[in-house]
Amino acid sequence: MSRDQGDIFETQEREDRKIPLAEKLRPLSLEALRGQHKLIASDSLLAQMIRSGVYHSFILWGPPGTGKTTIARIIEQSTQHRFVHFSAVLSSINDVKGVMKDADYAHRHKGERSILFIDEIHRFNKSQQDAFLPYVESGAIILIGATTENPSFEVIPALLSRCHVFVLEALEAEDISAILQKGFAELNLEPDPDVIAWMAANSGGDARRALNELELIEPYLKENPHPEIKDLSAVLAKKTMFYDKNREEHYNLISALHKSLRGSDPQAALYWLARMLEAGEDARYIVRRLIRFASEDIGLADPNALVQAIAAKDALLFIGMPEASAALSQLVIYLATAPKSNSADAAYFAAASDARSTSHYGVPLHIRNAPTKLMKNLDYGKNYMYDHDFEHHYQYQKYFPDQMPEKEYYKPGEFGFERDIAKRLEWWMKLRNK
Repeated sequence: MSRDQGDIFETQEREDRKIPLAEKLRPLSLEALRGQHKLIASDSLLAQMIRSGVYHSFILWGPPGTGKTTIARIIEQSTQHRFVHFSAVLSSINDVKGVMKDADYAHRHKGERSILFIDEIHRFNKSQQDAFLPYVESGAIILIGATTENPSFEVIPALLSRCHVFVLEALEAEDISAILQKGFAELNLEPDPDVIAWMAANSGGDARRALNELELIEPYLKENPHPEIKDLSAVLAKKTMFYDKNREEHYNLISALHKSLRGSDPQAALYWLARMLEAGEDARYIVRRLIRFASEDIGLADPNALVQAIAAKDALLFIGMPEASAALSQLVIYLATAPKSNSADAAYFAAASDARSTSHYGVPLHIRNAPTKLMKNLDYGKNYMYDHDFEHHYQYQKYFPDQMPEKEYYKPGEFGFERDIAKRLEWWMKLRNK
């Protein structure tokens, strides 16, 4: 081999090393894409689009490393349309507007349509997204957006209504394992089933993350082909927890905590509490939701639930985190094991509905406040009966507006303290009927 030829191969090798492993192993066809079986099935809408070449605007929504950009690349390689790839992180909206004007010209004068792929489309704000609308409506561009965030929150309704949403799921461990097997082969590493299984389990369903970590520890694995998992864990350091604070997963986790409490499962409730706290969620947010739960789902079945919730709030504000995690844990266990009732909450919403439709009804004269002589002359407070002047400190009188019948909003539940409340209400009703 001549010196020149050697230089060519060495240069090529250096260039190959600059390409990230995840990019080298990116699938080139739908069939090679792992984990999205329903999405890429032969009879799926996406597969039909790619096969026929007839595209409509759509959004690819899913966690990182699940194949959104790969699908776009596959479309780019197979389509006859003009294809332009933008990243909302690296490109300005003015860059995109320039491309859209070119696409509009090609559409008007040449009858050509352009596919515009916007990676991380949620990074464009609502007003910036408005710029896409005229070109999507005219057919000049076919918009393909990729996002890790819920499109319902991050894409303007007018644009979302013109796009189909394809949902990608986090990859299963077996899919990540198969991808890692290819990564080991690409790096000429000796595969270790235990290492691959551990890395797959700790990837969070993110293929790119798994391959990036493999590339990171490549030198270590060459010296230690079969390491102990604890040693490998130390090399990679503590795994970052997957939690998109203030985004969709934030609401998913608080929903899981709330529903576990409502379902009286303290074990699951503790798990979701720990998931949120360990990921760095603001403990004040959690305790606010627990205070709400104490009234919404327990209420008067156990009035002490609200007392406990307020006490946990005070403990949190007094000693702070992480020490207050014990108080939050105690509260979660108490709420999960308390008797449940939504009677008080439901009663309020029923009353609120009537209040909105009858807000023009005046307060009956006999229960109006009469602090002045004029008000008394207008019969404010007239014929009001002071309950303490009567037997049992009770005297029936109507408290609802004159124009509406008396309503029964609150109906006590069958459990906990509400059984005592039911007895009280029954006693008051007997006095009223008497």
